[in-house]
Amino acid sequence: MGKNNKRLVIVGDGEFADIAYEYFTYDSPYEIAGFAVEREYLKRNSVHGLPVVAFEDIQDHFPQEKYILYVAITYTGLNGVRKRLYLEAKEQGYSFANYISSRAFVWRTAEIGENVFIFENNVIQHGCSIGNNVVLWSGNHIGHQTVVQDHVYISSHVVISGYCNIGQRTFIGVNAAFADGVDVGADSFIGMGCGVVKNLDGGFVYTGMPAVASRTPAKRYMRAKD
Repeated sequence: MGKNNKRLVIVGDGEFADIAYEYFTYDSPYEIAGFAVEREYLKRNSVHGLPVVAFEDIQDHFPQEKYILYVAITYTGLNGVRKRLYLEAKEQGYSFANYISSRAFVWRTAEIGENVFIFENNVIQHGCSIGNNVVLWSGNHIGHQTVVQDHVYISSHVVISGYCNIGQRTFIGVNAAFADGVDVGADSFIGMGCGVVKNLDGGFVYTGMPAVASRTPAKRYMRAKD
């Protein structure tokens, strides 16, 4: 497979960045040039034999005219850290790579944003819209005409039926299931194994079957976990 004209820099150097390096290297047209992390977290000079630089100095090392980025941050701060770094890089004029596994099924009418990572065995059906800066871990089903808004993180083996709307920055735990046509408000935390059978207000932690809101706001819950 031929290499892309712009070389790729991964923002992050943790577990997800390591996975992104593997997948982009062996299942994409991109050549990895290096990594960037915020200066506060810069603990090493190289990863996989490639340079790691301070994100604040990224233009000095990897100017946007020659390099493309992928922001490889998980759901820290209810996806807030990934959102912030993505938007900061976008303001500097960077463009962003997508990773879509060669073993994923994405129907031709689906719309996919930028800085999106879609692992193996995902099914994205007709008319779906996947926003910017979204992570779809392995084995999910996204039903026809469903909208997944920006900065969402979907864990593995989630089933989202048709005509759903998943609000920005939402986290969805493994094995959650969604009935047809439900709306989930922004900044929701949908726990592992939840059954979502009706519209959910944003900003809460949901658990159970059917899903019920806890008293803890989702952002406070994520800060406690971090």
